[in-house]
Amino acid sequence: MMKKSGAGLSRRAFLGAGAVLGASAWLAPTRTGQARVPAPFAPTRTVALKAGESELKLLGPDRPATRILAYDGEPFRTLRLPRGTRLQATFLNGMHEGSTLHFHGIRMPNEYDGVPTLTQPLVQPGGSFVHLLPLDDPGTFFFHPHCDETGQAGRGLVGVLIVEDPRDPAFDAEYVLTLKDWRLADDGGFLELSEPDGASKAGTFGATRTVNGAASLNLTAPAGGDVRLRILNVDSTRIMDIGVEGGEAWLIAVDGHALKPVRLDDLPDGVWRMGPAQRIDVHLRMPRDGSPVQVGDYRAADIYHFATIAAEGKVARPRKGPLALPKPELPRPDMKKAERLSFTLQQATDAAVKDIALPPDDPLAKALLDSLCVGSTTYWGIDSESWPTGSRRNVPPPLARMTTGRSYAVEIKNETRFPHPVHLHGHAFEVLSSSLDRLPRHFADTVLVQPGEAVTVAFVAAPGDWVFHCHILEHMETGMMGYFRIV
Repeated sequence: MMKKSGAGLSRRAFLGAGAVLGASAWLAPTRTGQARVPAPFAPTRTVALKAGESELKLLGPDRPATRILAYDGEPFRTLRLPRGTRLQATFLNGMHEGSTLHFHGIRMPNEYDGVPTLTQPLVQPGGSFVHLLPLDDPGTFFFHPHCDETGQAGRGLVGVLIVEDPRDPAFDAEYVLTLKDWRLADDGGFLELSEPDGASKAGTFGATRTVNGAASLNLTAPAGGDVRLRILNVDSTRIMDIGVEGGEAWLIAVDGHALKPVRLDDLPDGVWRMGPAQRIDVHLRMPRDGSPVQVGDYRAADIYHFATIAAEGKVARPRKGPLALPKPELPRPDMKKAERLSFTLQQATDAAVKDIALPPDDPLAKALLDSLCVGSTTYWGIDSESWPTGSRRNVPPPLARMTTGRSYAVEIKNETRFPHPVHLHGHAFEVLSSSLDRLPRHFADTVLVQPGEAVTVAFVAAPGDWVFHCHILEHMETGMMGYFRIV
């Protein structure tokens, strides 16, 4: 979303800025996700995440460096914390433009969700905001700005959050593989990160592909060993078909949440199709004869092999079958009582771009809307409505009003010619079905909806104003975003 000037300090922001830090317990989602209650005593990890410039040689060691954005000067800053930790994260804005911090996929109190105007004011240059987050769900997550995302995340402002579970099986090796493209000129500077022809279609693609900031990685693991690959697609635009050559591989988690292991070879075309913001955990079993394994994106004709894993060391003890992760402990929707809703992803129409004002007594209507972080043009919408762009500054009404603790089954229909990875903040939903019959049943926070496809997800509603949007960042910034109001 595009940057704008800031808003006044709301009551939510005052709480988020640290008024509750002295309390012995602070509010967190329950294990059912239905309410916030004082959390039991748990260890608290305190971190500061400062957004600012850094340098990275993306074009190669003998080519000019690129001035990227990063947290604490570290490309793809990675945090590892045990499940059950309470994270106190202070976002420090060291950039020359406003920003916020959003922890993608974490179930949290709504006031720490990092969405300008809906949950907090924009954090101005030199400003800060304190997030208090329960890390009750293990898995692979990430964090990023929620204002001018095409510009800030496009220049590298993304971090990784690993929530470790002591109940997990023991792997012989583990690697985090963070995939991102970059739009670079020959001198290492950035090209325009968004162009109208891209934003109105599949997105504006980068030509410099990287994993952990490098062109590719050479890794090692014992012959016959079990390797856990945490693969994140943090690109703004690119959809990837992740596959493995040379070894047995199973999908064991999606968006951090465990599912019954699925052989990659048993999936359509032997790959997992993954849109921006999605993550997978893969269990790879290395060949016992010491042969190498390649991991790549097979979506394009020009295959991108981003990691090669060579055998090193003693042959590992033989095991049979995949190493499954513990079942997720998430709120499970009651499908017999679930209210059913449907939302359609569309190209924008004249009806979608009109100004829609909230009632004058609505609290959001009283907010200072300069921090809305809107884009310049409308190309997309949800149910014939679009998030404001251009000169429009009115926060739209919610797409739906829901009740805390109630179960909802939401059908997402894609009537456009392009795929859309759809993300719901603050929830882990259960993916129930696909009209193309291509998805296993699993929990996720983002689901890729193909052209002409209808996907049904279900969740137990948690209180707050929760954003619902496409995570192709240009699509979000040009209208394909709304929110659910849950009271």
